This record gives sequence, C-alpha cells and structure tokens, in this order.
Amino acid sequence: MNCFCYDTPVGSISIEDDGNFVTSVSFEKKKSSDKESELAKNTYFQLLEYFQKKRKRFDVPVNPEGTEFQKSVWKALCEIPYGSVCTYKDIAEKINNPKAFRAVGAANNKNPLLIIIPCHRVVSADGSLAGYSGGLAAKRFLLDLEKG
Repeated sequence: MNCFCYDTPVGSISIEDDGNFVTSVSFEKKKSSDKESELAKNTYFQLLEYFQKKRKRFDVPVNPEGTEFQKSVWKALCEIPYGSVCTYKDIAEKINNPKAFRAVGAANNKNPLLIIIPCHRVVSADGSLAGYSGGLAAKRFLLDLEKG
C-alpha cells in the first residue's frame, strides 16, 4: 500500500493506492510512503485541475472497499453533476430504496474517496449542509468552488 500526503487549497489530503487502484483520498494526514507512486501523483494532478476549475470528473482507477449497498450509493454519487446538489432522499430513490435515506447518509460517511466520489454534493432535505468527514468548512469550500 502506498500513501502520500499533499497540500491543497482545502487542506492536507492523503492519497492511498495499491499500485493498481486509488483506495483512499482523505483529509486525514497519514504517514507518507518513502516514494510517491505514479498513481498518487496522477490523482494529485487531477485534484489540482479540479481546484483550478479545469476538471469536473476524475478518471483515475478506483477500488473503494465497502458493502454492496455502500457501493451502490457511491456509484449514484458519481452521477451527481458538477455544481449540483441533491438530498440523501434523492440518492435513496435513485438506488431504488426510498426509505433508506439514513443508510445513504451512513454510506456517505464511509466514502473512502473524498472529492473523487463527490459525497460533498449531498445536502439535507432542507438544503442545509449535513455532516462531512472532511468537516463542514471543507464541504462549503468544495460546493462554493463548483458553483462559481
């Protein structure tokens, strides 16, 4: 497992990969590997493009670990257009499980690939910002970045 930490406009980001897939992107500062992998370097480059508003989708190979339910939520999150938001209920309906909005929130919380899988685009039913493992300030930063 490779891990490398980078500074970004939204704070320090750790990128982990297994040599074939990016397995984690988090705001948690982790111990870096001795050598930066090409996959981490490419992911960081794409993140920088995103922060510069030059990229709206990521194309690095990913392999998030999770349950089938979590993976279905994460897949639905990837379909939220750049600059848009939806609710936990919207995602629950999208995955044909309309009463599972709380479970959708729990799956969002377990998203191992922050920004790449855009869980920051999910808000509460009243439009307010709800929890984000990177913190609400980071969530607001990302949403504002995409708005304008």
